[in-house]
Amino acid sequence: MEVYLDNSATTRVRPEVAGRMVEMMTREYGNPSSLHRKGFLAEQAVKEAREQLAAVLSAAPGELLFTSCGSESNNLAILGYCRGNKRAGDKIVTTQIEHESVLAPARQLAAEGYEVAYAAPRPDGTVDPRAVADQVDGRTALVSVMAVNSETGAINDLEAIARLAKEKHPGVRVHCDGVQAFCKLPLNPRRMGVDLLTASAHKIHGPKGAALLYAAQGVRLAPLYYGSGQERGLHPGTENTPAICGFGLAAQLLWREHDKNWQKMETLSRLLREKCSQIPGVCINSPINAAPYIMNLSIPSVRSEVMIHFLEESDIYVSSGSACAKGRPSHVLAAMGLPRDRIDGALRVSFSEENTPEDVDAFCRTLAEGLRTLAGRR
Repeated sequence: MEVYLDNSATTRVRPEVAGRMVEMMTREYGNPSSLHRKGFLAEQAVKEAREQLAAVLSAAPGELLFTSCGSESNNLAILGYCRGNKRAGDKIVTTQIEHESVLAPARQLAAEGYEVAYAAPRPDGTVDPRAVADQVDGRTALVSVMAVNSETGAINDLEAIARLAKEKHPGVRVHCDGVQAFCKLPLNPRRMGVDLLTASAHKIHGPKGAALLYAAQGVRLAPLYYGSGQERGLHPGTENTPAICGFGLAAQLLWREHDKNWQKMETLSRLLREKCSQIPGVCINSPINAAPYIMNLSIPSVRSEVMIHFLEESDIYVSSGSACAKGRPSHVLAAMGLPRDRIDGALRVSFSEENTPEDVDAFCRTLAEGLRTLAGRR
């Protein structure tokens, strides 16, 4: 029996979503830019998807831009805003626990002459809103903080971060990497005071190859590359219509179920904590009030990649952290001040609504077996 517990890396595409994508590839396969009926129908399908996604964010459809992935959306938000608004300032503020698709463009801006300030997390992995606001000054163009940490599940108070940052400097814009929160936590960027927000399809049982960037009305962005002008010239090129339509349907379906799913994740998370507490040598790294669909734990006596492959032999799939890190030591856990052996032995378990208590049982049973078998192999 396969036990898939790596849903923060990617999720299985829902059958209804796959069906919608097949329909767009085989029946309504026109180019949305074409002037004939096939093109019009494809254009209408993209419009419907944009409306489905806007409804989840309580946003206007015109405030959503489609991109190819969450990393592109983060790059467009950070580089696109700063390069398109050079008079806004030459400083950005972010945190030490962001995804690499935020940290890398921040480093690029530093190479272009920007000052980049990094707020440190609390020991539990959350970010103190005042620690972010303390870094903001009159030169700050942009603040970028994630909603839910992709490795620990720590939830940040974006509403407080945006409010305090804008009290310090009313002209600052706020970006939120919402990839791990979209369709799971309520995200209303207008109410939160967030000007730019990122989400991705393949984290919510949609396809890889589609993502969005919410850009509040009046926020100007410079394109990262150039072409025929699709998506207001900010993501030029023929739209990935099947993936976009799959994204819209996946979001609509998952958002309808988010209250029920949250309760289920809380049940699974409590069970996992209880069972891990009974396994000597296992440490929980996620805060108690983390998003219940992500839990980070450590076995200091066993390197994470060794345990991952041991679990894999029993068809149990977890990760050591962000899939994009490809096995590199976690900068998130390091920023939290954890010792190197806990960082080297870290595992991330991430649930979807498809998981069951039996999955947790199988994982913990095999984890305990692996601990007995592998302890000391570092």
